[in-house]
Amino acid sequence: MNGPPNPPLPRPALSRRGLLRATLAGAGALGLAGCSTPVGAGLANTELDPGTVEYWNLFGGGDGVRMQQMQDGFRKANPGTGLQAITFTWGNPYYTKLSLATLGDKPPNVAVAHLTRMTTLVRAGLLQELRPEDLARHGMAPDMFNQRAWQAGLVDGKAYAIPIDTHPYVLFYNKDICQQAGLIEGDGQLKNIDGETAFADALDKVKQVTGQYGATHSINAPDTASPWRFFQTMYAQLGGEVLADDGTRIVLDDAKAGRVLAYMRTLTVERKLLPSSIDYQGAVALFANGQAGFHLNGEWEISTFQTAKMPFGMTLVPNIFGGSYAVQADSHTLVLPVQRDQDRAKLDLSLGFVRSMLDQSLTWAEGGHVPAWLPFANSAEYKNLTPQSNYAAAADAAVYDPPGWYSGSGSNFEIIMGSSIGAVEAGQLTPEAAIAQIRSKLSVLANTASPV
Repeated sequence: MNGPPNPPLPRPALSRRGLLRATLAGAGALGLAGCSTPVGAGLANTELDPGTVEYWNLFGGGDGVRMQQMQDGFRKANPGTGLQAITFTWGNPYYTKLSLATLGDKPPNVAVAHLTRMTTLVRAGLLQELRPEDLARHGMAPDMFNQRAWQAGLVDGKAYAIPIDTHPYVLFYNKDICQQAGLIEGDGQLKNIDGETAFADALDKVKQVTGQYGATHSINAPDTASPWRFFQTMYAQLGGEVLADDGTRIVLDDAKAGRVLAYMRTLTVERKLLPSSIDYQGAVALFANGQAGFHLNGEWEISTFQTAKMPFGMTLVPNIFGGSYAVQADSHTLVLPVQRDQDRAKLDLSLGFVRSMLDQSLTWAEGGHVPAWLPFANSAEYKNLTPQSNYAAAADAAVYDPPGWYSGSGSNFEIIMGSSIGAVEAGQLTPEAAIAQIRSKLSVLANTASPV
Protein backbone atom coordinates (compact mmCIF):
# COMPACT_ATOMS: atom_id res chain seq x y z
CA MET A 1 0.00 0.00 0.00
CA ASN A 2 1.49 3.30 -1.11
CA GLY A 3 0.86 6.81 0.08
CA PRO A 4 2.50 10.17 0.33
CA PRO A 5 5.29 10.67 2.84
CA ASN A 6 4.46 12.25 6.17
CA PRO A 7 4.07 16.02 5.94
CA PRO A 8 6.46 18.02 8.10
CA LEU A 9 5.12 18.33 11.63
CA PRO A 10 4.13 21.83 12.64
CA ARG A 11 6.65 23.38 14.93
CA PRO A 12 5.28 24.71 18.22
CA ALA A 13 5.10 28.47 18.22
CA LEU A 14 6.56 28.83 21.70
CA SER A 15 9.35 31.33 21.59
CA ARG A 16 10.96 29.52 24.53
CA ARG A 17 11.43 26.39 22.45
CA GLY A 18 12.78 28.35 19.52
CA LEU A 19 15.26 29.96 21.83
CA LEU A 20 16.12 26.57 23.29
CA ARG A 21 16.64 25.13 19.80
CA ALA A 22 19.03 27.89 18.77
CA THR A 23 20.92 27.76 22.04
CA LEU A 24 21.28 23.99 22.07
CA ALA A 25 22.28 23.75 18.42
CA GLY A 26 25.06 26.26 18.89
CA ALA A 27 26.27 25.03 22.24
CA GLY A 28 26.01 21.39 21.25
CA ALA A 29 27.97 21.81 18.04
CA LEU A 30 30.71 23.63 19.88
CA GLY A 31 30.89 21.18 22.77
CA LEU A 32 30.83 18.03 20.64
CA ALA A 33 33.01 19.15 17.75
CA GLY A 34 35.15 16.27 16.57
CA CYS A 35 32.93 13.56 18.04
CA SER A 36 32.33 10.56 15.82
CA THR A 37 28.97 9.66 17.33
CA PRO A 38 25.66 10.59 15.73
CA VAL A 39 25.22 13.17 18.48
CA GLY A 40 28.37 14.94 17.49
CA ALA A 41 27.81 14.46 13.75
CA GLY A 42 24.26 15.69 14.01
CA LEU A 43 24.89 18.82 15.97
CA ALA A 44 27.95 19.63 13.92
CA ASN A 45 25.91 19.20 10.72
CA THR A 46 28.12 16.36 9.46
CA GLU A 47 26.04 14.28 7.06
CA LEU A 48 26.00 10.51 7.48
CA ASP A 49 25.28 7.97 4.75
CA PRO A 50 21.58 8.47 3.96
CA GLY A 51 21.22 4.71 3.47
CA THR A 52 22.28 4.00 7.05
CA VAL A 53 19.81 3.54 9.90
CA GLU A 54 20.87 5.50 12.94
CA TYR A 55 19.42 3.84 16.02
CA TRP A 56 19.67 5.02 19.60
CA ASN A 57 18.82 2.85 22.58
CA LEU A 58 19.28 2.67 26.32
CA PHE A 59 19.79 -1.06 26.88
CA GLY A 60 22.56 -2.47 29.05
CA GLY A 61 23.09 -5.80 30.80
CA GLY A 62 21.13 -8.76 29.45
CA ASP A 63 18.83 -6.45 27.47
CA GLY A 64 21.85 -4.90 25.81
CA VAL A 65 23.21 -8.30 24.77
CA ARG A 66 19.87 -9.34 23.28
CA MET A 67 19.43 -6.03 21.48
CA GLN A 68 22.85 -6.48 19.87
CA GLN A 69 21.72 -9.92 18.69
CA MET A 70 18.63 -8.34 17.14
CA GLN A 71 20.72 -5.63 15.48
CA ASP A 72 22.94 -8.36 14.03
CA GLY A 73 19.77 -10.06 12.82
CA PHE A 74 18.80 -6.89 10.96
CA ARG A 75 22.26 -6.60 9.40
CA LYS A 76 22.17 -10.21 8.24
CA ALA A 77 18.70 -9.84 6.71
CA ASN A 78 19.56 -6.47 5.12
CA PRO A 79 23.17 -6.70 3.87
CA GLY A 80 22.73 -3.61 1.71
CA THR A 81 21.63 -1.36 4.57
CA GLY A 82 23.98 0.10 7.12
CA LEU A 83 23.09 0.23 10.81
CA GLN A 84 24.74 2.55 13.30
CA ALA A 85 23.49 1.67 16.78
CA ILE A 86 24.44 3.73 19.83
CA THR A 87 23.66 2.83 23.44
CA PHE A 88 23.35 5.57 26.07
CA THR A 89 22.83 5.46 29.82
CA TRP A 90 19.10 5.32 30.45
CA GLY A 91 17.11 7.89 32.43
CA ASN A 92 16.94 11.65 32.17
CA PRO A 93 20.38 11.95 30.44
CA TYR A 94 19.20 9.74 27.57
CA TYR A 95 16.06 11.78 26.96
CA THR A 96 18.05 15.00 27.16
CA LYS A 97 20.42 13.74 24.44
CA LEU A 98 17.50 12.65 22.27
CA SER A 99 15.81 16.05 22.68
CA LEU A 100 19.06 17.92 21.94
CA ALA A 101 19.70 15.99 18.75
CA THR A 102 16.13 16.42 17.53
CA LEU A 103 16.08 20.12 18.32
CA GLY A 104 19.40 20.35 16.47
CA ASP A 105 17.68 18.83 13.40
CA LYS A 106 19.97 15.78 13.33
CA PRO A 107 18.19 13.06 15.31
CA PRO A 108 18.60 9.32 14.79
CA ASN A 109 16.21 7.61 12.39
CA VAL A 110 14.83 5.40 15.15
CA ALA A 111 15.11 5.63 18.92
CA VAL A 112 13.91 3.72 21.95
CA ALA A 113 11.61 5.59 24.33
CA HIS A 114 9.60 4.49 27.32
CA LEU A 115 5.88 4.66 26.73
CA THR A 116 5.54 6.76 29.89
CA ARG A 117 7.60 9.51 28.20
CA MET A 118 5.39 9.62 25.14
CA THR A 119 3.09 12.53 25.98
CA THR A 120 5.98 14.79 26.93
CA LEU A 121 7.97 13.98 23.78
CA VAL A 122 4.95 14.55 21.54
CA ARG A 123 3.91 17.78 23.26
CA ALA A 124 7.45 19.04 22.64
CA GLY A 125 7.05 18.34 18.91
CA LEU A 126 9.91 15.81 18.89
CA LEU A 127 8.21 12.75 17.34
CA GLN A 128 6.70 11.92 13.96
CA GLU A 129 3.13 10.69 13.82
CA LEU A 130 2.97 7.10 12.58
CA ARG A 131 0.17 7.04 10.04
CA PRO A 132 -1.80 3.83 9.39
CA GLU A 133 -1.01 3.83 5.66
CA ASP A 134 2.73 4.04 6.32
CA LEU A 135 2.61 1.25 8.91
CA ALA A 136 0.54 -0.89 6.53
CA ARG A 137 3.31 -0.84 3.90
CA HIS A 138 5.40 -2.75 6.42
CA GLY A 139 2.69 -5.14 7.58
CA MET A 140 1.84 -3.33 10.80
CA ALA A 141 -1.61 -2.30 12.06
CA PRO A 142 -2.94 -1.19 15.46
CA ASP A 143 -4.82 -4.45 16.09
CA MET A 144 -1.57 -6.40 15.77
CA PHE A 145 -0.29 -5.04 19.09
CA ASN A 146 -1.26 -5.58 22.72
CA GLN A 147 -4.10 -3.12 23.07
CA ARG A 148 -3.23 -1.94 26.58
CA ALA A 149 0.23 -0.87 25.37
CA TRP A 150 -1.01 0.49 22.04
CA GLN A 151 -3.83 2.56 23.53
CA ALA A 152 -1.66 3.88 26.37
CA GLY A 153 0.86 5.16 23.84
CA LEU A 154 -1.60 7.23 21.82
CA VAL A 155 -1.52 11.00 22.23
CA ASP A 156 -4.71 12.81 21.23
CA GLY A 157 -5.77 9.61 19.49
CA LYS A 158 -2.68 9.47 17.24
CA ALA A 159 0.15 6.93 17.23
CA TYR A 160 3.73 8.07 17.67
CA ALA A 161 5.32 4.88 18.99
CA ILE A 162 5.53 1.17 18.24
CA PRO A 163 5.50 -0.81 21.51
CA ILE A 164 7.83 -3.79 21.48
CA ASP A 165 7.02 -5.06 24.97
CA THR A 166 5.47 -4.60 28.37
CA HIS A 167 7.91 -4.91 31.26
CA PRO A 168 5.92 -5.39 34.47
CA TYR A 169 6.84 -5.74 38.11
CA VAL A 170 6.76 -9.49 38.85
CA LEU A 171 7.25 -11.98 41.67
CA PHE A 172 10.25 -14.34 41.47
CA TYR A 173 10.16 -17.38 43.76
CA ASN A 174 12.64 -20.07 44.73
CA LYS A 175 10.91 -23.36 43.97
CA ASP A 176 12.85 -25.44 46.51
CA ILE A 177 12.32 -22.99 49.35
CA CYS A 178 8.64 -22.51 48.56
CA GLN A 179 8.22 -26.30 48.35
CA GLN A 180 9.62 -26.63 51.87
CA ALA A 181 7.30 -23.82 52.99
CA GLY A 182 4.28 -25.70 51.64
CA LEU A 183 3.53 -23.06 48.99
CA ILE A 184 3.82 -25.18 45.82
CA GLU A 185 0.78 -26.80 44.19
CA GLY A 186 0.80 -30.34 42.79
CA ASP A 187 1.46 -28.98 39.30
CA GLY A 188 4.63 -27.30 40.51
CA GLN A 189 3.20 -23.76 40.42
CA LEU A 190 3.03 -21.32 43.33
CA LYS A 191 -0.17 -21.46 45.37
CA ASN A 192 -2.49 -18.46 45.35
CA ILE A 193 -1.26 -15.92 47.89
CA ASP A 194 -3.63 -13.03 47.11
CA GLY A 195 -4.66 -10.74 49.97
CA GLU A 196 -2.83 -8.76 52.65
CA THR A 197 -2.85 -11.59 55.19
CA ALA A 198 -2.14 -14.41 52.73
CA PHE A 199 0.86 -12.58 51.23
CA ALA A 200 2.37 -11.75 54.63
CA ASP A 201 1.75 -15.30 55.88
CA ALA A 202 3.50 -16.72 52.78
CA LEU A 203 6.53 -14.51 53.46
CA ASP A 204 6.52 -15.67 57.09
CA LYS A 205 6.49 -19.36 56.08
CA VAL A 206 9.39 -18.76 53.69
CA LYS A 207 11.30 -16.83 56.36
CA GLN A 208 11.07 -19.86 58.63
CA VAL A 209 12.76 -21.92 55.90
CA THR A 210 15.51 -19.43 54.99
CA GLY A 211 16.12 -18.29 58.56
CA GLN A 212 16.57 -14.73 57.27
CA TYR A 213 13.91 -13.14 55.06
CA GLY A 214 10.74 -14.03 53.23
CA ALA A 215 11.32 -11.67 50.31
CA THR A 216 13.57 -8.90 49.05
CA HIS A 217 13.26 -5.83 46.92
CA SER A 218 15.56 -2.86 46.61
CA ILE A 219 14.88 0.00 49.03
CA ASN A 220 18.00 2.15 49.33
CA ALA A 221 18.91 5.11 47.12
CA PRO A 222 19.93 5.63 44.42
CA ASP A 223 17.38 3.02 43.33
CA THR A 224 14.14 4.91 43.89
CA ALA A 225 12.25 3.09 41.14
CA SER A 226 11.85 -0.20 43.03
CA PRO A 227 9.95 1.23 46.06
CA TRP A 228 7.75 3.17 43.62
CA ARG A 229 6.94 0.07 41.57
CA PHE A 230 5.92 -1.95 44.65
CA PHE A 231 3.82 0.92 46.03
CA GLN A 232 2.18 1.73 42.68
CA THR A 233 1.22 -1.91 42.14
CA MET A 234 -0.71 -2.06 45.42
CA TYR A 235 -1.99 1.54 45.30
CA ALA A 236 -3.42 0.90 41.81
CA GLN A 237 -5.12 -2.25 43.11
CA LEU A 238 -7.01 0.12 45.41
CA GLY A 239 -7.85 2.35 42.44
CA GLY A 240 -5.55 5.15 43.54
CA GLU A 241 -4.06 7.79 41.23
CA VAL A 242 -1.29 10.33 41.87
CA LEU A 243 -1.42 12.94 39.06
CA ALA A 244 -4.10 14.28 36.71
CA ASP A 245 -4.34 16.81 33.86
CA ASP A 246 -0.88 16.07 32.43
CA GLY A 247 0.77 16.40 35.80
CA THR A 248 -0.59 19.84 36.67
CA ARG A 249 -2.81 18.50 39.45
CA ILE A 250 -1.96 16.18 42.37
CA VAL A 251 -4.80 13.78 43.19
CA LEU A 252 -3.04 11.52 45.69
CA ASP A 253 -5.62 9.73 47.87
CA ASP A 254 -4.23 10.04 51.39
CA ALA A 255 -6.32 7.21 52.83
CA LYS A 256 -5.37 4.70 50.14
CA ALA A 257 -1.73 5.78 50.06
CA GLY A 258 -1.55 5.63 53.85
CA ARG A 259 -2.99 2.10 53.89
CA VAL A 260 -0.41 0.85 51.37
CA LEU A 261 2.50 2.59 53.10
CA ALA A 262 1.48 1.21 56.48
CA TYR A 263 1.40 -2.30 54.99
CA MET A 264 4.85 -1.87 53.45
CA ARG A 265 6.22 -0.65 56.78
CA THR A 266 4.68 -3.65 58.55
CA LEU A 267 6.45 -6.06 56.19
CA THR A 268 9.88 -4.48 56.78
CA VAL A 269 10.11 -2.64 60.10
CA GLU A 270 7.57 -4.49 62.24
CA ARG A 271 7.59 -8.10 61.00
CA LYS A 272 11.02 -8.03 59.34
CA LEU A 273 9.81 -10.20 56.48
CA LEU A 274 11.85 -8.03 54.09
CA PRO A 275 15.08 -6.14 54.79
CA SER A 276 14.49 -2.52 55.82
CA SER A 277 17.80 -1.41 54.34
CA ILE A 278 19.20 -2.96 51.19
CA ASP A 279 20.36 -1.76 47.77
CA TYR A 280 19.52 -3.21 44.35
CA GLN A 281 22.47 -5.57 44.06
CA GLY A 282 22.05 -6.74 47.65
CA ALA A 283 18.35 -7.53 47.14
CA VAL A 284 19.16 -9.59 44.04
CA ALA A 285 22.01 -11.39 45.81
CA LEU A 286 19.92 -12.36 48.86
CA PHE A 287 17.41 -14.08 46.59
CA ALA A 288 20.04 -15.68 44.35
CA ASN A 289 21.85 -17.06 47.44
CA GLY A 290 18.69 -18.55 48.96
CA GLN A 291 18.55 -16.12 51.89
CA ALA A 292 15.04 -15.10 50.76
CA GLY A 293 12.45 -17.19 48.93
CA PHE A 294 10.73 -14.35 47.03
CA HIS A 295 12.06 -11.39 45.07
CA LEU A 296 10.02 -8.46 43.75
CA ASN A 297 11.51 -6.78 40.70
CA GLY A 298 11.17 -6.14 37.00
CA GLU A 299 11.14 -9.29 34.87
CA TRP A 300 14.42 -8.27 33.22
CA GLU A 301 16.39 -9.86 36.08
CA ILE A 302 15.50 -13.30 34.67
CA SER A 303 18.94 -13.49 33.04
CA THR A 304 20.66 -13.05 36.41
CA PHE A 305 18.86 -15.98 37.99
CA GLN A 306 19.21 -18.18 34.91
CA THR A 307 22.94 -17.54 35.01
CA ALA A 308 22.96 -18.48 38.71
CA LYS A 309 21.33 -21.81 37.72
CA MET A 310 18.94 -21.61 40.66
CA PRO A 311 15.50 -23.29 40.76
CA PHE A 312 13.21 -20.33 40.30
CA GLY A 313 9.79 -19.52 38.92
CA MET A 314 8.09 -16.25 37.97
CA THR A 315 4.49 -15.18 38.35
CA LEU A 316 2.23 -12.17 38.73
CA VAL A 317 2.64 -10.01 41.82
CA PRO A 318 -0.31 -11.09 44.03
CA ASN A 319 -3.49 -9.06 44.12
CA ILE A 320 -2.79 -7.89 47.65
CA PHE A 321 -5.53 -5.30 47.99
CA GLY A 322 -8.23 -6.91 45.84
CA GLY A 323 -10.39 -5.23 43.23
CA SER A 324 -9.40 -5.23 39.57
CA TYR A 325 -5.94 -6.66 39.10
CA ALA A 326 -3.27 -4.02 38.45
CA VAL A 327 0.53 -4.04 38.30
CA GLN A 328 3.06 -1.29 37.67
CA ALA A 329 4.72 -1.53 34.27
CA ASP A 330 6.17 0.39 31.38
CA SER A 331 6.74 -0.46 27.73
CA HIS A 332 9.77 0.00 25.52
CA THR A 333 8.75 1.58 22.26
CA LEU A 334 10.42 2.48 18.99
CA VAL A 335 9.87 6.07 17.89
CA LEU A 336 10.83 8.14 14.85
CA PRO A 337 12.12 11.57 15.89
CA VAL A 338 11.10 14.50 13.68
CA GLN A 339 13.35 14.81 10.60
CA ARG A 340 13.66 18.09 8.70
CA ASP A 341 14.09 16.40 5.32
CA GLN A 342 11.92 13.36 5.74
CA ASP A 343 10.98 11.59 2.52
CA ARG A 344 9.34 8.27 1.64
CA ALA A 345 12.67 6.44 1.29
CA LYS A 346 13.96 7.57 4.68
CA LEU A 347 10.62 6.82 6.33
CA ASP A 348 10.51 3.31 4.87
CA LEU A 349 14.11 2.73 5.91
CA SER A 350 13.14 3.51 9.51
CA LEU A 351 9.91 1.52 9.49
CA GLY A 352 11.67 -1.45 7.93
CA PHE A 353 14.08 -1.47 10.87
CA VAL A 354 11.14 -1.27 13.30
CA ARG A 355 9.46 -4.25 11.66
CA SER A 356 12.70 -6.21 11.84
CA MET A 357 12.80 -5.70 15.61
CA LEU A 358 9.21 -6.98 15.93
CA ASP A 359 10.07 -10.03 13.86
CA GLN A 360 12.72 -10.86 16.45
CA SER A 361 10.31 -10.76 19.40
CA LEU A 362 11.41 -14.23 20.53
CA THR A 363 14.91 -12.97 21.30
CA TRP A 364 13.45 -10.03 23.23
CA ALA A 365 10.96 -12.20 25.14
CA GLU A 366 13.72 -14.56 26.26
CA GLY A 367 14.96 -11.61 28.31
CA GLY A 368 11.70 -11.57 30.27
CA HIS A 369 9.74 -8.85 28.44
CA VAL A 370 6.13 -9.59 27.51
CA PRO A 371 5.92 -9.17 23.71
CA ALA A 372 3.56 -6.48 22.41
CA TRP A 373 3.60 -7.91 18.86
CA LEU A 374 0.56 -10.21 18.85
CA PRO A 375 1.59 -12.46 15.94
CA PHE A 376 4.31 -13.70 18.30
CA ALA A 377 2.56 -13.16 21.65
CA ASN A 378 -0.31 -15.43 20.56
CA SER A 379 1.98 -18.11 19.15
CA ALA A 380 2.61 -21.55 20.65
CA GLU A 381 6.31 -20.68 20.57
CA TYR A 382 5.79 -17.92 23.15
CA LYS A 383 3.28 -19.86 25.26
CA ASN A 384 5.83 -22.66 25.55
CA LEU A 385 8.49 -20.19 26.67
CA THR A 386 8.51 -20.51 30.46
CA PRO A 387 8.65 -18.99 32.97
CA GLN A 388 8.36 -15.91 30.71
CA SER A 389 4.81 -16.61 29.53
CA ASN A 390 3.56 -17.37 33.07
CA TYR A 391 3.02 -13.66 33.77
CA ALA A 392 1.93 -12.56 30.29
CA ALA A 393 -1.43 -11.46 31.73
CA ALA A 394 0.37 -8.54 33.36
CA ALA A 395 0.43 -6.79 29.98
CA ASP A 396 -3.34 -6.40 30.03
CA ALA A 397 -3.30 -5.11 33.63
CA ALA A 398 -0.37 -2.72 33.22
CA VAL A 399 -0.55 0.55 35.14
CA TYR A 400 1.70 3.16 33.56
CA ASP A 401 3.11 6.22 35.31
CA PRO A 402 0.75 9.19 34.92
CA PRO A 403 1.49 11.72 32.16
CA GLY A 404 3.43 14.83 33.16
CA TRP A 405 6.52 16.61 31.88
CA TYR A 406 8.40 15.44 34.99
CA SER A 407 6.96 11.89 35.02
CA GLY A 408 7.79 8.53 33.43
CA SER A 409 10.47 5.90 33.94
CA GLY A 410 13.70 7.28 35.38
CA SER A 411 12.08 10.67 36.01
CA ASN A 412 12.04 13.19 38.84
CA PHE A 413 8.53 11.95 39.64
CA GLU A 414 9.79 8.45 40.36
CA ILE A 415 12.72 9.84 42.36
CA ILE A 416 10.36 11.84 44.61
CA MET A 417 7.86 9.03 45.04
CA GLY A 418 10.46 6.30 45.52
CA SER A 419 12.56 8.28 48.01
CA SER A 420 9.62 8.92 50.32
CA ILE A 421 8.24 5.37 50.00
CA GLY A 422 11.65 3.84 50.64
CA ALA A 423 12.04 6.00 53.74
CA VAL A 424 8.82 4.50 55.11
CA GLU A 425 10.07 0.98 54.44
CA ALA A 426 13.31 1.86 56.20
CA GLY A 427 11.45 3.18 59.24
CA GLN A 428 12.76 6.70 58.69
CA LEU A 429 9.37 8.29 57.94
CA THR A 430 5.82 7.59 59.06
CA PRO A 431 3.26 7.11 56.29
CA GLU A 432 1.75 10.50 57.18
CA ALA A 433 5.12 12.26 56.96
CA ALA A 434 5.88 10.57 53.64
CA ILE A 435 2.56 11.69 52.15
CA ALA A 436 3.22 15.26 53.27
CA GLN A 437 6.71 15.12 51.76
CA ILE A 438 5.40 13.76 48.47
CA ARG A 439 2.75 16.47 48.24
CA SER A 440 5.25 19.22 48.99
CA LYS A 441 7.84 18.10 46.43
CA LEU A 442 5.39 17.21 43.68
CA SER A 443 3.63 20.55 44.08
CA VAL A 444 6.79 22.37 43.00
CA LEU A 445 6.91 20.41 39.74
CA ALA A 446 3.15 20.47 39.16
CA ASN A 447 3.21 24.27 39.39
CA THR A 448 6.18 24.61 37.04
CA ALA A 449 5.56 25.01 33.32
CA SER A 450 7.01 22.33 31.08
CA PRO A 451 10.48 23.41 29.87
CA VAL A 452 9.85 21.93 26.40
